[in-house]
Formats: sequence, C-alpha cells, structure tokens
Amino acid sequence: MELKPNQVRLMMLQVADAIIEAEPMLSQADRDLGDGDHGLGMKRGMEAVKAQLEPLDAASVEQVFATTGNAMMSSMGGASGALFGTVYRAGGKAVKDREFLDAEGLSLFLQAALEGVMKRGGAKPGDKTMIDALAPAADKAKEVTGQPLPEALTAVVAAAESGVEASKAMIAQFGRAKTLGEACLGFPDAGALSVTIMLKTMLAFVKAD
Repeated sequence: MELKPNQVRLMMLQVADAIIEAEPMLSQADRDLGDGDHGLGMKRGMEAVKAQLEPLDAASVEQVFATTGNAMMSSMGGASGALFGTVYRAGGKAVKDREFLDAEGLSLFLQAALEGVMKRGGAKPGDKTMIDALAPAADKAKEVTGQPLPEALTAVVAAAESGVEASKAMIAQFGRAKTLGEACLGFPDAGALSVTIMLKTMLAFVKAD
C-alpha cells in the first residue's frame, strides 16, 4: 500500500483534527511538567495547517509535509513550533523524490525528522522530550521498510507508545520540567504524546483507506 500526494494531504488533515481534539489532554500533560501551553500551541499550529492544506492541490508528498511544517512554524512560535515544524520540513525533504508514501518513505521521513529535531533542540533519547517517542518510532520504521504501510505503521506506533511510557521514568533535562527534578517522575512528556497521537492517526487513516 502506498499513499499518493492527495491521500497524504487528507491524512494530515485527519492528524490536525486529532491534535486539535487532544488539546485538553496535551495541556494537562504539559501542566504536570511545565507551563501548560503545549496543547494550545499544538492546537493553534494544527488550525494553521488545516487552513493551508484544505485548499491545497497536492502536487507531491514533500509539498504536503513542507506546507504542514511551515504552517506550524509560522503560527506556533516557541520551542514546540520550531521542533514540530522541523519534523515535517526535514521529513518532507527526505521524501522529495518520492511519488507516494510507503513504508520505506515513512522510515526516511521519521529518520530525517529525528535528526532534524535532535540537531535543532539539542536533546537526545532519555532527556524526557518528544525524542523519546520519535527515536524508537524512527528505529522501528527502519526495521519494517519491507512491510506494507499499515503493518509498518502498527509497529511504529507501538514503538512510540513504549517510548511515551518509558518517558514517565525519566528526569527532564530540558524546558520548565528540568526545574522539577524527581517531581517529574511518573508523568509522560507532552511532546512525546503529541508525536504518538500523530502516528496513531496516520495508522487509523491507512487502515480505513
């Protein structure tokens, strides 16, 4: 199975709706560790994504992802805007020569997204950030490039969810949560939750397609 550019556009509109709907949960997750603005920022970013993608005549997979990243970066501000914008901009560049999105393209996308975010934000796995979902997802995607897209995404989602669960036992090294020390134990990182919601929604889209 492979997704043509317009299917990727429709998938990203579904991702945007899922993040907007998850705003209360993401805001609470961020309040547990930081200043509570992650959910509202993601909602604002995804409303901008919808405004850009709804009228778009998608010419390429790269265009859909680049449009998503640019909309997030320009509307959100702050660290989340820069980092989630980088996910889609860097990921989009990695699939620029591909006519459709398949399991191999997903792996290229996630690997480039991970490298871009690590370079931009300076965090690494274990620092209790979005990378703790993104890194295991990218690693798993590399292992399952030969599988059909629904199966590959199923494995990738499971890896990301394990990463979110593991983040509960980590002490934050970045952001407001860093000041909490051991008080942040037991809570997942809000950015890692956002990554997982995005991937789960992509999976729901390809399973329904």
